[in-house]
Amino acid sequence: MKTVLTEKSPTQALTQWVRGIRKEYRTAFTAAFLLGLLIHMPVVLSDIPNHDGLGSMYFDQNMITSGRWFLTVACGFSSYFTIPWVIGLLGLLFLALASAALTALLELRDTVSVVLVSGLLVSFPALASTFAYVFTMDGYMLALLLAVLAVLCTKKHKWGFLWGAVCLAFSMGTYQAYLSFTILLCIYEVLMIFMEKGKVTGKLRASCRYLYMGVLGAVLYYVILRVLLLIQGKELASYQGISGMEGGGRFGAEAILHIYRDFVSFSVKGNVLYQNIFSWTACIFLAGAMLFVLGRLIVQRKWWKCPGFFVIIALAAAAAPLAANIILLISPEVTYHLLMRYQWVLYLILAVAFVSRYAGWDAWGNLTQWLAFCAAFVLIFHYAVADNIGYSNLHKRYEKTYAYCMRLLDRIEQTEGYYQGIPIAMVGVVGYNPYPVTDITLDVTSNMIGLNGDTLLYTGENYEVFMKNYLGATLNIMTPEEMGDIYFSQEYIEMESFPAPSSVKIVDGIMYIKTENVGRD
Repeated sequence: MKTVLTEKSPTQALTQWVRGIRKEYRTAFTAAFLLGLLIHMPVVLSDIPNHDGLGSMYFDQNMITSGRWFLTVACGFSSYFTIPWVIGLLGLLFLALASAALTALLELRDTVSVVLVSGLLVSFPALASTFAYVFTMDGYMLALLLAVLAVLCTKKHKWGFLWGAVCLAFSMGTYQAYLSFTILLCIYEVLMIFMEKGKVTGKLRASCRYLYMGVLGAVLYYVILRVLLLIQGKELASYQGISGMEGGGRFGAEAILHIYRDFVSFSVKGNVLYQNIFSWTACIFLAGAMLFVLGRLIVQRKWWKCPGFFVIIALAAAAAPLAANIILLISPEVTYHLLMRYQWVLYLILAVAFVSRYAGWDAWGNLTQWLAFCAAFVLIFHYAVADNIGYSNLHKRYEKTYAYCMRLLDRIEQTEGYYQGIPIAMVGVVGYNPYPVTDITLDVTSNMIGLNGDTLLYTGENYEVFMKNYLGATLNIMTPEEMGDIYFSQEYIEMESFPAPSSVKIVDGIMYIKTENVGRD
């Protein structure tokens, strides 16, 4: 019996397979991978941790108590060691596949729009913030790929919502924040359905498939989560309000208003979508181009005669902020970090896709495309620069932390009465009185968690693992529970902050180290 293994050589089979892939998909993959490598190479080629990375040199990623039951598998391909080059390449591979899937989903055909969409996807600062947590980055990018595939499967096949539900469940089981990615893409696809000709009943049936996918995916995710929690004998953690999932979230009027306030606040004042006059102007031009194309369609297709169309537009506009912040409904107490706001890039990507698809090829259409594409290019360049400013500051944070810990370790070892293994009571923060803030990147990185700030030190454990992994010194740092009332003791309060002479002393067999600011009520 002849098979592909005997009929064709590996080279012939692979060549035929690659040629069978549409040109725009190959373009999207290549553009995303190469641009991603160029933009993020500084952090991929370095081994510079952020504060969380200090304790994750080896981490099995078993985060089931945070609802991420598939993360340990998703991150297992690169091993559980923090090796940025391998993790970075795997992450970019998944991201490039997500870009190709987006191209298929949005039905992009022209090369320029494909490259721009890929560029926006790989340059948006939320991705740089994710790279700062490189030890889990490849798993998160696999979750993003699955989030896009969930919508693509639903769109392309009659029963694709079943496969889409599986993709969504495993995406949420890796990182729940990308649920917003799926919902926003579903809203866009429903809009596209209603913008085409056809019976309303048929459009409703096609739209409901996305609802089926979402409901089935969420149910499957939760069922698997409960089963695995039961098997492992664990419960959901309270961290970031994860345990609130079991209560069904919060759906009151105040919760909805909070979501809208957060959406507007981040979009307008978040210092991410735009940071200067160039990026601000680019965002305005891109939004203007999309609205101009929409206005032309309303006139050309006489949608203004159909009140239902405007109802759908209004509903979509109202649902978009809720979709972007859906985690606030599921976990009301969550603190949104930038890596959880990656979905904001879709507003830019969908604007480019919409203009590319509907602008037309007359004079006005060509001018609108030029305007939108130039704006997207400016944003890609701006985001790439912002990412690298963040990476530069991350490197400086490491250098300042290294120098600080070298001085502190020397003081510890020179203190009379010190011996290997002595219990050490310290809080962890670095005081800004003896060491004023020197981060000059805050105008750019103020909201780029993981990349901003002066040092990598926030807890006593940070000191312990940094000195162990980078200075080769093993210290016995007491946990907050072990410290008990030491932090509130008069002796500790009266100490001065490091590097003052009284910042390190031994009391009753315990070494007190005070690094925080002088004076405390």
